[in-house]
Parts: sequence; C-alpha cells; structure tokens
Amino acid sequence: MAVFLYYPFLQNIVNSFMKIRNLGGGVKGVNNPFYKNYAELLTDPNMRVALKNTVIMIFVTLFGEVGLAVILAMLVDNVKRGTKFFRIVYFFPIVISATALGVLFNLIFQYDGGMLSQMVGEKTNWKELYPLTVMMTPVVWQYVGFYFIILVTGLNNIPEELYESAAIDGATRWQKVRYISWPLLHNVVCTCAVLAVTGALKVFDLPWVMFPNGAPLGKTWLTGTYMYYKTMQAPDIDYSSAIAFFIVILGVILSKVVNKIFKERDY
Repeated sequence: MAVFLYYPFLQNIVNSFMKIRNLGGGVKGVNNPFYKNYAELLTDPNMRVALKNTVIMIFVTLFGEVGLAVILAMLVDNVKRGTKFFRIVYFFPIVISATALGVLFNLIFQYDGGMLSQMVGEKTNWKELYPLTVMMTPVVWQYVGFYFIILVTGLNNIPEELYESAAIDGATRWQKVRYISWPLLHNVVCTCAVLAVTGALKVFDLPWVMFPNGAPLGKTWLTGTYMYYKTMQAPDIDYSSAIAFFIVILGVILSKVVNKIFKERDY
C-alpha cells in the first residue's frame, strides 16, 4: 500500500517544488522561490475560474445528485412492486462510459439540429449561453442512480418491524420517514455526501469531452480538467503537481466539514 499510494503522493508533493516541464522529463532543479507554484495558484485566473466552478459543482452534486437520490429512494421504498425495475432504470446511466454520454449530450445541446433546439423551435447556442448548466446536467444525470442504489440498500436494511410498530401507533407516512427512515439513513446520506464532494473535486472525463480546454473562452474549467490540461495539453508538470496536492488538501478539508455537518444528532 505504501508503494502504490504514499510514495506517489509524496513524490507529487516533491515535484510541485521542482522545475519539471514535460511529462517524463528530467528535473531541472528547485523552483526559485521554492513555493513558486503555490503562489501562482493564488494569481492564476484560470485556477480561480476552476475553483469557482468546482464550488458550484459541489453544491450541484450535493443537492442535485444526493438530494434527488434521497427523494427517489424514499419514493421507491414505498413501491411494493417493480422495485428492481426502478433500480435498473436509475442505475443505467452510471454504466455508460463518460465519452458516450458526452457525445450524447453534445447532440442534445447542439446548436444546429440538436434535440433541445428543435424542441424550442429555434437554433440556440446552449453551450455558449449556459456553459455551466450544460456541463453539469449530464454529470448529475449520470450519478443520481449511483447514490440512489446506495440509499435504497440502506433503506432495505431498516427492520420492517419498526414501520409496522409505527403503523400500529397511527404514524403517517411522513412521520415514518421523519422519525424512522431519515434517522436510520443518516450515516448513509453522510457517506453519499462525502463521495459527492470528493467526486466534484476530481470530476474530469464528462466535462472534458463536452468542453475541452475550458471552452468556451475558459469559462468551464474545473480543478480536475485544469490539472489535466496542465499535465497533458500545456505541459507544466510541477504546476499540475501543485494543483493535484491542492485538490487533495481541499478534499480532506471538505470531507471533514461534511462529516461535521452530518454528525450524529438526536431526532
């Protein structure tokens, strides 16, 4: 584990202080000053855009993915027949490759002949007018099913006797959700929230397929896509290493914050 996890992580930190331009290229010494890349993180306009968009993505994933998944899971939990059908339908998007989804949604939002433009009856350049909405919609659509399956599994582990006892006491459906389902699902929701936050920090594939190189005009950078760009498209390995370390630190901090928000409480 140390070889495959900790060594690359520590090496990445070391690389962030070195002069390394090309992937696989040699080290040309230590940056002057050694913290040059971290200072650049504070002044890089593209990094500011990426950070702002990533924060928006975090809120969208929390409320759009996890929030919607909670609602769907609660609704399906009350369905007596066809539960397997709903599981398959909601989970289906997650098994589709990000490249295929990116192509699919590019066709939906296409300016000339796109499905959405045909529905509204006029040609609309959705990707230029609403780039963040267009980028985040397929991400939410893809991952709602992932959290839905986790939450439904958590609901299935709640003893049926609790609901039967509540029904005998005259509890309404809402009261069952409020006082049984939600408290016992609390830790599962917390896990989903942590996964959503850390996933938003490193999401790359689907946004890159739809908006390569931060198009249009650098408006759609995310921390994950900008790190990839600095590694592969505009080689600046030491700077991309600093971005990667920043993403890890931000992920740890936000995970702690989410766990603090969802800490155990009395209902």
